[in-house]
Amino acid sequence: MPYLIAADHPSAPAGARLRAQLDSPGILRLPGAHNGMAALQAKAAGFEALYLSGAAMTASMGLPDLGIITVDEVAFFIRQIARASGLPLLVDGDTGYGEALNVMHMVRTFEETGAAAVHLEDQLLPKKCGHLNDKKLASPADMAAKVAAAAKARRDLVIIARTDAAASEGVEGTVARAKLYAEAGADAIFPEALSSIEMFREVRAALPGVKLLANMTEFGQTPSLTAQEFEDLGYDMVIWPVSSLRVANRAQEELYTALARDGATKSMLNRMQTRKELYGTIGLGEFEALDQSIAASVAPDWRM
Repeated sequence: MPYLIAADHPSAPAGARLRAQLDSPGILRLPGAHNGMAALQAKAAGFEALYLSGAAMTASMGLPDLGIITVDEVAFFIRQIARASGLPLLVDGDTGYGEALNVMHMVRTFEETGAAAVHLEDQLLPKKCGHLNDKKLASPADMAAKVAAAAKARRDLVIIARTDAAASEGVEGTVARAKLYAEAGADAIFPEALSSIEMFREVRAALPGVKLLANMTEFGQTPSLTAQEFEDLGYDMVIWPVSSLRVANRAQEELYTALARDGATKSMLNRMQTRKELYGTIGLGEFEALDQSIAASVAPDWRM
């Protein structure tokens, strides 16, 4: 049944539900969901939490991931995913959309829209995908101030600090920044673009007791590892940020190529979700039943 009308509508705040998942045994798997439909499909596959990538959002809008979208645009994505799935959602907060006050505004907006967690990164604008070259970093103190602002503004939101220092400052710089960000109030650390298994081991060993998030993006700096392998390395969360969008984009490209070539979609029918499958996923029948169950409005008798 769709989250919007489900009888088991979650009563606990999304952040509290995510914290409970993090405290449970095993690694928390957060596949990327770039819209409400992807969120429903991920939930149907058995996932219990989701991730919303800035790169996936911008790409779905036809834009590069350079920190040029707004808080309100991200809130639109959060709202549809949280409402459709009801699952705790970790959101990419880029650099926080400004300085400390902007970060506080972002945290309150995301939390009120339904997010369970947000991660902030220590890049300077224009920021880049974490797996690209020549990233410019903020000073550790400036980033720590943003983390502290986020922690001050949140009610239940989980705050994750991402550091992109691995490429320019190595493991030593990554760990030093991570410790500072944890002291500033981060609930977990996201060491981005680690390029070897040994780097993952070194970061884990240097940060005992700190929750760590791993990024398993395709076509990047990080070697291809499974969720179990990350768990064996001691990581607490893993994301696959853009995978759903990459697959959807390839399928759409093939559709338009076939349609332009053939003037018809017949050759693609076996690749399509059927009408029945679509309606089942979005819960059309349940919505119709709800509509029919609502009593008709009766105007009051003005003579009474």
